[in-house]
Amino acid sequence: MKNILHVSNPNVYARFVGAPQLHPLVSVIHYDEVSPVRTSLNRYGVYGLFIQKNFPRNLTYGMKMFDAADASIIAVEPGQIGGKEDSGEDLHISGWVLLFSPELLHGTDLEAKIKDYPYFSYFATETLIMEPSEWGRITQLLTQLRYELQENEDSPALRAVILGYIRLVLEYCQRIYQRQLSQEDKTSSDILKRYHNLLREYYLDGKQMDLGVPTVQYCAEQLAYSPRYLGDVIHKSTGDTAIGYIHAFVIEQGKNLLMNGHNVNETAYLLGYEFPHHFTRLFKKVTGITPMMFLGK
Repeated sequence: MKNILHVSNPNVYARFVGAPQLHPLVSVIHYDEVSPVRTSLNRYGVYGLFIQKNFPRNLTYGMKMFDAADASIIAVEPGQIGGKEDSGEDLHISGWVLLFSPELLHGTDLEAKIKDYPYFSYFATETLIMEPSEWGRITQLLTQLRYELQENEDSPALRAVILGYIRLVLEYCQRIYQRQLSQEDKTSSDILKRYHNLLREYYLDGKQMDLGVPTVQYCAEQLAYSPRYLGDVIHKSTGDTAIGYIHAFVIEQGKNLLMNGHNVNETAYLLGYEFPHHFTRLFKKVTGITPMMFLGK
């Protein structure tokens, strides 16, 4: 098993980097004040925004490894895995981290609205690239939010203030996302987004238990396209085939299940495979290793 930091609440990561713990449900960390820090591969039980001028190289985010742009944002949500395993190297990082628990959102309008922010998805543009003015405004909001956490005891009134700041930061991120999206091929981007959301909802709704692993034919029918056209759009957008995209999506779900304690047979079943060896074969094809090797066994 890889060395995973289980960020079950915001203060787990705050403790890891040596930052002050200011609130049980929210953490605002200024990297400039705690650097140098060690990297970590994290399994998130919280929402998070990593707002940095410089990121470590070769980060893992979902099924991909990539290098993040300078002055950009990486968004994570509960259930995701991302970061970089601790290499023993101390890194000087500049920027901020905002982490908040889903518990903070319970019973608020933001609890439903947060599902509409597409940049939390693994398959969205990996980073939100900020302009200098956006960096300044977001930094100012986080500075003010941290001041509120430092100066006030937890209360319903404070939580209302916290949510107000979080909403503003999320809306700035949404504006950045929309600007980047408008600079891409709009048609291809929209179809890719719908394709991913269809796969996500397929597993959220448990359809794999009755229908098995999703197919290109099924997805094309649901999106009202021919399989050929859908395949062309996915290839144009990602460089991969439509079935390759499904396989990568399924294997990422499998990794999360394995890291959450399910054995290979249980994982295969929960993904919709009738026979575990079909999952094992695909896992090795996509990742180059078997599920048991992934678990370090």
